[in-house]
Amino acid sequence: MGSTHVKEPVITLSAGPVAAFPSVLRGMSRPVHYDFDRYFQQFYEDVTVKAAKALRVKQPALILHCEPAPGIEATAASLISPNDVVLNLASGVYGKGFGYWSARYNKELVEIEVPYNEAIDPQQVADAFRKRRDIKIVSLVHHDTPSGTINPAREIGKIVRDNEALLIVDAVSSFAGMDIHPDDCFGDVFITGPGKCLGGAPGITLMAVSERAWKHMEANPKAPRASVLSLLDWKDAWSKDKPFPFTPSVSEMNGFDAALDQYLDEGPEEVWRRHALTARACRAGIKAMGLSLWAKTEAIASPTTTAVRIPEGAKDTDIVRAAREQFGVVLSTGRGETMGKLLRIGHMGPVAEPIYAVVAVTALGGALRRLGRKIDVGTGVEAAMATIQAERA
Repeated sequence: MGSTHVKEPVITLSAGPVAAFPSVLRGMSRPVHYDFDRYFQQFYEDVTVKAAKALRVKQPALILHCEPAPGIEATAASLISPNDVVLNLASGVYGKGFGYWSARYNKELVEIEVPYNEAIDPQQVADAFRKRRDIKIVSLVHHDTPSGTINPAREIGKIVRDNEALLIVDAVSSFAGMDIHPDDCFGDVFITGPGKCLGGAPGITLMAVSERAWKHMEANPKAPRASVLSLLDWKDAWSKDKPFPFTPSVSEMNGFDAALDQYLDEGPEEVWRRHALTARACRAGIKAMGLSLWAKTEAIASPTTTAVRIPEGAKDTDIVRAAREQFGVVLSTGRGETMGKLLRIGHMGPVAEPIYAVVAVTALGGALRRLGRKIDVGTGVEAAMATIQAERA
C-alpha cells in the first residue's frame, strides 16, 4: 500500500508541542558529544546552573531525560511513600490524571475536584487540611492545558507550606509564559519543560526540588532506584564530578541551552508580556465574533492557551480540519473530558507574538464560515488589532 502524503502545516498554534525558536534548532544541530567527556560534563553543569537562574532557585536544576509526562510520573513514584496521604487538586484532565499515578504509591488519596472550566478555590484546600491533618503531599496543576485554565498556585502553596505538607506543582505549560517560579508558590517539586513557553523541543523535563522533598524521597523505602522513574538517581548528576545514571539526551541539552539563552537574553518580563498580550488580543477577537471562552471567567483563562467553546451543532475535528486545509494553521482539540467541547489556541514560545492572535482569529473564524456558520471574521480581526494597538499606544 502506498503512503498518503499530508501537506506540512504553515503555522502551528497548538497547545504543544509548539514551534521551536530558530536558535533552538541551530543548537540541536551542534555536535553530539560523548557524555563522559570533560567538555560535555562541564557543559551539562553549566546548563543546570543556567536553568536554575531561569527558575530563580539557588540549587542547580534537576533534569530528567524524558518529556514532562513521565517526569511527573517519576515524581509520584519517588516522592509518595506508602505512609503518605495525598491531596490531589483536580480542575482538569491533567490534574485528575495525577491522582491515578498517586494511587499506585500512596496510603490514601483525598481529592478536590471542580468543573473543568473552573479553578481550585484556596479555601477548599484550607478546609481539607482542617478535616485531614494527616495530609502530607498536595499535587497541583498550575495551568491545566486541556481546559486552558489557571489555578492560584501562590495562595494554595502558602496554605500547603503553613500545614507543613509538600507541594508538587505541574508548571509544564505555564513556566516562562507567566510570572511563576518554585519559590513563589512554595513548590517542593516544580516541574516544567522546554517544549512549551520556552520554545524548545519537548524531550526533557526540568525540575526544581526542595531540600524538604529530597529528604522525604530519601526516607521513602519504595522510592525507585536504577529506574527511569527515579529522581534520586539524578540528584547529583548536575555536577561535572558525578556520573550520569544513563546516557543523557545530548542534542536535547544543546537545544535546551539555546532555549534558556533565548529566554534570559530577551528578559523574562518581556517574554511574559508578549504571551499575555497575544492571549488578550486573541480572546478579544474570539468574543467579537460571537464565540464563547471555555473558562468560567476570563480571570482564570491562561495567557498561554485560549480555550474556545465549540458552537452548538459544530464538530471540533471539522473545524480543525478546515483551519488546516484553508489556512495551513494547526489548532488543538480538547483532551479526555474536554474532547469535543472546546478548541485550544496555543500562545507559547515563538507564536506568543500578537500577530499570531490575528492569525488564530482569522483561521478559526474562516474555518467556521467554511463550515456554513455566520461568522464576521473582520469584526474579530478588528477587535484583536485594537487590543494590540491599545497596548502599544
